[in-house]
Parts: sequence; C-alpha cells; structure tokens
Amino acid sequence: MATTRLAGYRSRRNDYFASDDNSPIAEHHRPIFNGLDYFEERDDLSFILEIDESGEGVGERVQFATADNVPKEFIRVGHINFEVDGQPMRLSVFKDVERGRFFLPFKDKTAGKETYPVGRYLDPQQRPDGRLVVDFNYAYNPYCAYSHGWSCPLTPFENVLPVRIEAGEKNYPLKDD
Repeated sequence: MATTRLAGYRSRRNDYFASDDNSPIAEHHRPIFNGLDYFEERDDLSFILEIDESGEGVGERVQFATADNVPKEFIRVGHINFEVDGQPMRLSVFKDVERGRFFLPFKDKTAGKETYPVGRYLDPQQRPDGRLVVDFNYAYNPYCAYSHGWSCPLTPFENVLPVRIEAGEKNYPLKDD
C-alpha cells in the first residue's frame, strides 16, 4: 500500500487529469478516465543521492530532441549512482534552463511494455545538504503519452537503463489520435 504522501500525490494527479482545463487527457476521453495506473510502491527504489559533479560533460548545455521536433535546452549538472537489484546504475541529472528545476528523464526495460515507450521523468528535489531525493515511485509519463500537441523531451541515450524500474506510473491506454 502506498504511503500517505505517495497516495496523496497520485490522488491529486488523477483529479488534475480528470478535470483540469490544462489536463493532457483529451477532453472527449475525460468522462471515461478512471485514473492512472501505477506500480506498487517500492521502498528499494527511493534514494537520497549525492550529485557527482565530476566527469565529462558536466556543466554543458544539452539540446534534447522532443516529440514535436522543437529542441529543448538543459544543463547537465552531474550524475547519480545507485543500485537496482544489486546492479550499479548511473544516470545524468539535468536542470531545465527555463525553470531551473532538476530533471531526470530515464528509460528502462519496462518501456514499450508496461510503461511509455520513450521513457518517463522524475523531478528530483534537492535537500538542504545538497543531496537529491530520487524516488522512482514518483516517476511519471510525459504529456505526450496522453495526447498529441505537447513538446516532450526524449530520453537521451545516456539515461537508458538495462534494468526494469517497476515503480511509478504505467502506460496510459488511451491517446488522442
């Protein structure tokens, strides 16, 4: 069972998708929208991690391809290292140039099966000590998973994982065509 915080997040997200004027769910699909589908909460996929700011490419501006072919710029701020099922993993962490928020796109072995084919996103939060809260239970699909007309950054190759991340949001069955 999801923690109260995670359950509240999921409930608010479902309410937004069902009724908000800015929802990515096509208006004609909203009456049949029954909520998003999620993996069960996994405590082992919630981390507090140091940002490794060393290495090649850190601090560089990076152009991400997007679903609508309008590139979006990010800054690679570093990398995070963690383990999934005993295997070491590494992901690049970015900052949105426009909003200044951390951005962590990733694609794993669930992509195209249980989850959106081009990957999912996380918005890590920085703690006062500088470490990032990286909780894959909050992984979400880009708006492009729900309807056309959105500009969604595509996951860069460096953030494709060779494991399954069975946490967060699953694929959405209806897309406005």
